Amino acid sequence: MAGTPASHLLDNLRLPRRDLGELPASSKRFPDGVRYRIEIPSTEGPRCLAAALEEAERLDVPVRRISQGSGVFLLTDGELDEMVEQADAAGIEISLFARPCAGWGVSATARSLAGSGFAAAAHGQDQVAAVLDDILRAADHGVRSVLISDLGVLAAFGKLRASGDLPSDMQAKISVMLPITNAATARVLEDLGADTLNVATDLSLAQIAAIRSAVDIPLDVYVEAPDNLGGFVRHHEIPQLIEVAAPVYVKFGLRNAPDVYPAGTHLEATTVALTRERVRRARLGLDLLRRYGVDEATSKPRAAGLALPVRPGVR
Repeated sequence: MAGTPASHLLDNLRLPRRDLGELPASSKRFPDGVRYRIEIPSTEGPRCLAAALEEAERLDVPVRRISQGSGVFLLTDGELDEMVEQADAAGIEISLFARPCAGWGVSATARSLAGSGFAAAAHGQDQVAAVLDDILRAADHGVRSVLISDLGVLAAFGKLRASGDLPSDMQAKISVMLPITNAATARVLEDLGADTLNVATDLSLAQIAAIRSAVDIPLDVYVEAPDNLGGFVRHHEIPQLIEVAAPVYVKFGLRNAPDVYPAGTHLEATTVALTRERVRRARLGLDLLRRYGVDEATSKPRAAGLALPVRPGVR
């Protein structure tokens, strides 16, 4: 392969020399053999989850993972249990954000123009401890997937899971707020214990293909991104995305929508409405796939590889 004078050194690291503009088809798959699954992000609590599941049934959208952004610590014990119960009944994965982070604390750097990429980091060891507390609390309530946005927290997560301090089936979903913009970074995160990688929203298909060539774990890719993550609407790329990025969680965010983080009951009507529209966007994506001749099955509920919640005392 062509490249810069030093790019041949990447061969020794088993990394691609360049972005893969030829868009090679990925032969990798989820454990059940499928290429893609549907994820609905920003599902902020049990009312939103109920709305997502109701809308998914109405529109025949096979949602297999929902994710939340406000943080475990902004859910009551009862709300956590209710979300676990709903997700368990539906056979889907719920992934809750492990907070806090610099942008929500007293960090001046996180609020500066130059330091905006620092906002999702754990700001000091007190925040690292608080994030780990969020992860442990989620695990205690039966949640088996958490969103992580800090490199050190991920490293600690991997070690705690290996030592038995966290359940062995607990999964780390890397947040889009921890920038994954190249194959080398993706490999580091996989080596540290990540189970799924939310890549940056502005990557080309060639850049995504290079990342896929370097890691085996699923990629999570926004095909519609919130305004504060770029506001990209890339539905037309879904067929090629599935081809080059499999196994991939196709994520339907929402452009032209308010930033509701941190969410709460004061915003419940808004967050529920936004959740319903995200599921509708997923229906549009599935319809596009069929028009493009990609009419294939996706995972069934409780499919292998999903970080299914465990209801305490049930199983």
